Amino acid sequence: MSQWLIWALSLALFFLVLAMACTLTRLLKGPSAQDRVLALDCMYLNGMLAMLVLGILYSSSMYFEAALLIALFGCVGSTAMAKFLLRGEVIE
Repeated sequence: MSQWLIWALSLALFFLVLAMACTLTRLLKGPSAQDRVLALDCMYLNGMLAMLVLGILYSSSMYFEAALLIALFGCVGSTAMAKFLLRGEVIE
């Protein structure tokens, strides 16, 4: 693997972790529940992207499968939270 690619992937991973730290502050401080749900969506998206970067960096397919699982559970979780905030219940 090229040295430039390793450097770029490491830099991308650093910025994704930095974005997750910023999102964590919004998750903990958020003035409303909608802000917290949006921060959680952003956090799982950044986590999924970090897994993809790690998969490219280490040339392992296990990271891609983990990213797929994070995307699946994040989508289901955000849908359930949105339904709960709209109606007050998840399962009718």
